Amino acid sequence: MRYDENDRESKNIDDRRGQRDGGFRFPGSGGPGVRIPVGGKGGMSLTTLLIIGAIMLLFGINPLEVLLGGGGQGNFPDITRMPDQTQQAPRRTAERNPFEIPGLPGSRETKQETPGAPKAQDEMRTFIARVLADTEDVWNDVFKSAGRQYQEPQLVMFTGATRTACGTGQSAMGPFYCPLDQKVYIDLGFFNELERRFNAPGDFAQAYVIAHEVGHHVQTLLGISEQVQRTKQRVSRTEGNRIQVMMELQADCLAGVWANLNHQLNNRLEDGDIEEGLNAAKQIGDDMIQKRQQGYVVPDSFTHGSSAQRKEWFTRGFKSGEMKSCDTFNADSL
Repeated sequence: MRYDENDRESKNIDDRRGQRDGGFRFPGSGGPGVRIPVGGKGGMSLTTLLIIGAIMLLFGINPLEVLLGGGGQGNFPDITRMPDQTQQAPRRTAERNPFEIPGLPGSRETKQETPGAPKAQDEMRTFIARVLADTEDVWNDVFKSAGRQYQEPQLVMFTGATRTACGTGQSAMGPFYCPLDQKVYIDLGFFNELERRFNAPGDFAQAYVIAHEVGHHVQTLLGISEQVQRTKQRVSRTEGNRIQVMMELQADCLAGVWANLNHQLNNRLEDGDIEEGLNAAKQIGDDMIQKRQQGYVVPDSFTHGSSAQRKEWFTRGFKSGEMKSCDTFNADSL
């Protein structure tokens, strides 16, 4: 892909890499802290305080700093900001595929090096910020042409694990989109896995990953995600998987639409880029993943589509450059 130092980087990046707390908010670190009442009406018992103190020590936290209002590095997590557990958001599991979304329906950091981050990862951060900026350019134009306003998603980079409105996000889950907070989450180590484990190298393969997740954001803004979720709650698991496949293939198609329009707008594509994207789509097909993991294929358990299907729908979107080509839900065949 063609990028240079003059290309815009998105400001919608929340870089949590290397944070021990995985993105949790702590008192004294810019967010509201936890009030721990001691004594008096509504106060905690000594036993309760001892239990909390023990938990704090497990996190390497000085309980006295919390009790005395100190601003040390890393106090007790702000549980007042935990996700609403009544929303019934499905949670991801490590066994699922790399591009799964954990449910259906920030801070904007200035450019700076992440302390302790390898140079290669800082270069990757720049690349991702530029790809995300390109998705903003394209989808802002598309929505504007339809008389609507595009709400730009935030992209969270994290290491190991981080908190999301859809539950705890973990590196083993691969990149994912959470519709409840409208953010894309990714541990940059996934791109090494994409190249080594899935045999899908190349910068456009990485851009395809991001464009696919942003495609889920577009689906959320259009109300498609919410409709799919409601439908899945009324049908069998097998039928729910089939509907989920339609959802994922549509996101692949939207990634193709983006690639087409982005090249028209920003002249990004180079020889071999689309082939890299198609190879990535092939390598992460449900059939390929199941063959690697268990040696055989169970089509009824597909949740993202076969290699052939993923390549087909990305290609449809790319060739047409139009969203109307991405109606997987009413297609005669997938």
